[in-house]
Amino acid sequence: MNVPAPGLPGRVRIHEVGARDGLQNEKGAVPTAVKAEFIHRLAAAGLTTIEATSFVHPKWVPQLADAEELFPQLADVAADLPALVPNERGLDRALALGARRIAVFGSATETFASRNLNRTVAESLAMFEPVVARAKEGGAHVRGYLSMCFGDPWEGPVPVHQVVSVSKALLDLGCDELSLGDTIGVATPGHVQALLSALNEAGVTTDRIGVHFHDTYGQALSNTLAALQHGVSTVDASAGGLGGCPYAKSATGNLATEDLVWMLDGLGIETGVDLAALTATSVWMAEQLGRPSPSRTVRALSHKE
Repeated sequence: MNVPAPGLPGRVRIHEVGARDGLQNEKGAVPTAVKAEFIHRLAAAGLTTIEATSFVHPKWVPQLADAEELFPQLADVAADLPALVPNERGLDRALALGARRIAVFGSATETFASRNLNRTVAESLAMFEPVVARAKEGGAHVRGYLSMCFGDPWEGPVPVHQVVSVSKALLDLGCDELSLGDTIGVATPGHVQALLSALNEAGVTTDRIGVHFHDTYGQALSNTLAALQHGVSTVDASAGGLGGCPYAKSATGNLATEDLVWMLDGLGIETGVDLAALTATSVWMAEQLGRPSPSRTVRALSHKE
């Protein structure tokens, strides 16, 4: 039943991360042809931004070692296809294949920056500076991911002012938009609104902010609604709930795109996504992976069928 609520955006752009953030967490490599088919089906379901792959060294993310093979198979996909790049070498590989949307991946905390990037926060920003500059010079759109925005498994709760400082630094490098990541899924709605308000007070406008919630403690949808109430209109999600977090016990991974679309449809918020087609896509992908989808909406709708 469609019952709009006041004070929410009329339309939300879903930044689909299942093909990259989801599949990179698989224990084994998914065949390139399956990845390509997955992305084609996601686009056919109406998703207009689908993160395709990551141009990182295969040693670090072997599940995405086929980026050069995959990307040319997506030339006919009618959607934006962002690609994650860690450094200038990754950028060179992406640009050589015609990537027009680039993403860099930073950390709000020193411990995660050290463990994930083998650098301090300042050193990682210095590494991103030429990447962002060259991407922008080439006419590419650049997204800045910021992880550990709400809690860190080693450092605990992350101070809001610390997240604001690194967020501004990423935007000052030239990033067009910022994705705030609740990497271990510990955020709650008040914390979300406090961070968004602090960013606004620091001069970061809401239209440059996206949110990326994990559902470890069942808070992803409530946190998303809190962000929508603040005016955020870009939300990251993963088809079928693919992906997980290796840093928190019992983590259940990314917000499922179907669960998000169900809520947005009910609120009368436009997404352009066909929920039935998306659900069928996630059922198909679950079959390829040999396990059921963790998405509650996928389970409910596929059971009804």
